[in-house]
Amino acid sequence: MSELKERRQRAVADLIRANALASQEEVAARLAGLGFEVTQATVSRDLEQLGALKVRRDGRISYTLPDQLPANGATASRLALVLRDWVRSIDVAATIVVLRTPPGSAHLVGVALDESPFAEIVGTICGDDTIFVACRSTGDAEALAAKLKAVPSGQLQ
Repeated sequence: MSELKERRQRAVADLIRANALASQEEVAARLAGLGFEVTQATVSRDLEQLGALKVRRDGRISYTLPDQLPANGATASRLALVLRDWVRSIDVAATIVVLRTPPGSAHLVGVALDESPFAEIVGTICGDDTIFVACRSTGDAEALAAKLKAVPSGQLQ
């Protein structure tokens, strides 16, 4: 990684930690104020490489970094918050559980699922507003869908 890229990504991380930035344009504007000339594509890549996620805080959506999220024992409650705030539907298609989100939110949910304790999850694929969760069997897919539907109501098993 080049020195400029490392400095820019450190600056992005510092900006996210210190400010409620809701868009890539805001990140780019703040970086420009610090002397970094960036494109939207560069900001997008930096955010992805840093693992930045959009979360809802105090009714406002803004970027956060993985180290700012609750850790260890709070994984289940974090998953519950993500599912409650971002998942619009959960359906089963054979061995795949399909989750629908608002546009641009699938990655946020996918990361939370990847970090979840569910043994039924083999892997996830995230698009813009859809997540495919691969399971080993149709039974696993049905069980996972039932568990995910129960999570927001606090019935995580």
